[in-house]
Amino acid sequence: MKAISANVTKGLQTKSKLKCADNSGAKILEIISVRGFKGRWRRRPTTGVADLVNCKVLVGVEKVRHEVHKAVIIRQVKEYRRADGVRISFEDNAAVVVNEKFEPIGNIVKGPVAKEAIERFPTLGKIASIVI
Repeated sequence: MKAISANVTKGLQTKSKLKCADNSGAKILEIISVRGFKGRWRRRPTTGVADLVNCKVLVGVEKVRHEVHKAVIIRQVKEYRRADGVRISFEDNAAVVVNEKFEPIGNIVKGPVAKEAIERFPTLGKIASIVI
């Protein structure tokens, strides 16, 4: 994965619930695991904006419900610091479901998308309505 410019505070962990911000059919996601996380024994994996996670679909269309998908986190409530000193936080925790090539499954993203997520996954920027 490409490095990002901000020092993202990890505000989410496994078992956290996320809103699905695209039109892939999923509504609420639950984080199962964090891709690339290396921690110590019994430490829960944590994640933040622009990280890739494996999620279970809790609520959504029957076709995608109770399936495991990869997702990219685009918003988090916990504030994090950018390189220019600005602190950013959002109103909710949200993610976008992606495929194996890390391209979004849906074609519309509802709400703002963090700039760090688009730095790491440029295909999200093509369907994002607002970039903050």
